[in-house]
Amino acid sequence: MYTFHSFVPLESRETVQAWIDELGVDLLIKNPRKTKLGDFKVQHGKLSISVNNNLNPYSFLITLTHELAHAFVYTKHSSKVLPHGLQWKKTFKSMLLNFLHLFPEDINKVLSLYLLNPKASTLTDIRLSTVLRKYDKQKGITITDILEGDKFKTSNGKEFKKGKKLRKRFSCKEKDTNRVYLFHPLAEVNRIQ
Repeated sequence: MYTFHSFVPLESRETVQAWIDELGVDLLIKNPRKTKLGDFKVQHGKLSISVNNNLNPYSFLITLTHELAHAFVYTKHSSKVLPHGLQWKKTFKSMLLNFLHLFPEDINKVLSLYLLNPKASTLTDIRLSTVLRKYDKQKGITITDILEGDKFKTSNGKEFKKGKKLRKRFSCKEKDTNRVYLFHPLAEVNRIQ
C-alpha cells in the first residue's frame, strides 16, 4: 500500500495514484507545520510534494490535489507562469471536480463556491477552513471560541489579550510588549483562566 492511501477517502486513491505515477512525483507525508498544509518543490529536476500528516481525509485530499495541480502546471509551463495564476486555478479546479461527490454535503457546498476562484491557500477561505475543521479528529480552542478581553497563550508561550475583530482577523495585544498582532479566526490558542 502507498503511503498516502490511509490519508484520503478510499474512492479517491486510484485517481490520485494515477496522477502521482504520471508525474513521477515524490510524495512525502510530513509532521505538522504551522505555516503550511503542503508544498510543491522542484529540486535538481525532481518533483516533490509534501503534505502534513495531521489533516483529516478531506483536507488532505484538497491539499494533495492543490499540490499535484502545481506539479502538472510546472511540467507544462515550467516556472513561466504564476504559482496560483490562471493555469493553476483551471488545473486545480478540473482535478478537484473529480472528487466533489466524495465530500459530505456541507463541505461540498462551500468547496463549490471556493472553486469559482480558488485562493493560494484553503486557510484564507474562512468558510472552507471552518467546515473542514469539523472533520478534524483533534480540535483545539480557537481564537474565535474565546471572548473579547480574554487572555490566552500561543504555542510558543507568548501571552495575549483578545481584542476586536478587524475585517477577517482579530487584533490581540501581547502582554509583555504591548505590541498588537493579528490572528486568523481559526488560530488555535490556550485560554488562560
